[in-house]
Amino acid sequence: MSADPARVLLLTDPAMERHAAAGHPERHERLAAVAKGIEAGAAAGGAELSVRAPQPADDEAITAVHDQEYLEALDQLDASGGGWIDPDTYLAPGSMHAARLAAGAAIDAALAVARGEVAVAFSVSRPPGHHASARRAAGFCLLNNVAMAALALRRAGHAQRIAILDWDVHHGDGTQAIFDDDPDLLYASTHQRPLYPGTGSPEERGQGTAAGTMHNLTLAIGADDDAFVAAWQDLLERVRAFDPEAILVSAGYDGHRDDPLANLAITEHGYRTVSAGITALTREFGLHGAALVLEGGYDLGALERSAAATVEGLLTGPSAAAPASSSPG
Repeated sequence: MSADPARVLLLTDPAMERHAAAGHPERHERLAAVAKGIEAGAAAGGAELSVRAPQPADDEAITAVHDQEYLEALDQLDASGGGWIDPDTYLAPGSMHAARLAAGAAIDAALAVARGEVAVAFSVSRPPGHHASARRAAGFCLLNNVAMAALALRRAGHAQRIAILDWDVHHGDGTQAIFDDDPDLLYASTHQRPLYPGTGSPEERGQGTAAGTMHNLTLAIGADDDAFVAAWQDLLERVRAFDPEAILVSAGYDGHRDDPLANLAITEHGYRTVSAGITALTREFGLHGAALVLEGGYDLGALERSAAATVEGLLTGPSAAAPASSSPG
């Protein structure tokens, strides 16, 4: 008798498309591209895919990470018709509902994996979150989705020691700032440097009792799959030493060679190989799997192919290191 197929959960909601500004690279078509890729990756990995809408994050979940006054200011700006917070970051009417859904999707993804409901849960959501700090929106981000997911795991009693892995091409300065003094949260990031936001040097290691929990490896302009995979082999050894009880991934795909906003040369093969390495860790530690939260990535074809490769790599594990069905079509 064959084993039951692995399960993949895709969390998304069309209401997230209401967050919109003409000509902005972080556009709603990204969601459909990633969803199509997840579908292809689940099929390639022999998994059963389910899709559901998330519950919006409530104020308790949001204010576990963000100041109440900051949340109120965002809600007021949204209610007044929106506006630009900085040259990159805006609110439109409906943006805060989208942001609450994005936060809720990240939380639901983390909880679904922690409960053993699925092996892979992917929050296909926008606006992204890893540049948002406790009191500041920045870099297209309003609320820090992955940070809220991590703290939701703690509140629910599923995990105390949590690793957040961030392969977006930009350093997740918001996530690092939120957890910089938390000894039970490991943050590991690869990112292009020089590039916005200019943070994330290897010397940024955490504060006080959390010294040694922030792990930043920078990638030079033009860095390819070999450099990306080598960096993550190093970082995953650090994650292993940390002995996490849950693994969350800030999955940004703007390091892809086709992305218009950065200058790396990563391909689907790189994302597949690193994802397979993550699964090797989850198996070693007896975890149910990994939860992913969409961050950046602005070429639709690259998004689709990279999401497919990621899911396939997570499902297949280390045997997925060689290219297989990386293109959904």
